[in-house]
Amino acid sequence: MFSNKPFLTLLLFSLFYSATSVAQDISVAYVQVSRLLAEPPQVKQVRDKLQSEFAARDERLNDRQRQIQALQDKLTHKGAFMSAEEVKRLERDILSRSLKLKHARKELQQQRQLRQDDEVEHLRKIIREVIAEVAQEEHVSIVLESGALWVSPKIDITEKVLIRLKALAKFSN
Repeated sequence: MFSNKPFLTLLLFSLFYSATSVAQDISVAYVQVSRLLAEPPQVKQVRDKLQSEFAARDERLNDRQRQIQALQDKLTHKGAFMSAEEVKRLERDILSRSLKLKHARKELQQQRQLRQDDEVEHLRKIIREVIAEVAQEEHVSIVLESGALWVSPKIDITEKVLIRLKALAKFSN
């Protein structure tokens, strides 16, 4: 009678051999995305750009805060010498200005967050492109970015990507 044992052994051996040869053609690299979103000069450029973009509005809100503080100081120091009607009017004015300021700060924060999200997404796009360039030059089949318990320094291309990003930042300035 015909036995399946030699056939199965041959099949398993051929599967193992083909999987080993395929695995030899695959190379893996790893990048630390947290470093790539913290260290490149582009991150500081984005931070500075957003700071200057919102600086005038921040200053106007700070002026409004100082005005409210001046009114509160007036109420504290001169309230005893004011009529009840004047005190009530000043308290309402302070409350109204405080609520408007709070709303304006919240709106500014939301707009700042939207702009930051846009800039970070643009930066992520640049980082992905640079990772792809480095991976192609290194003949890497796949690049992992997180979730590894341990990564050999031999496959970590983070430093190469950072160097490329720094060169790109110098070139774009």
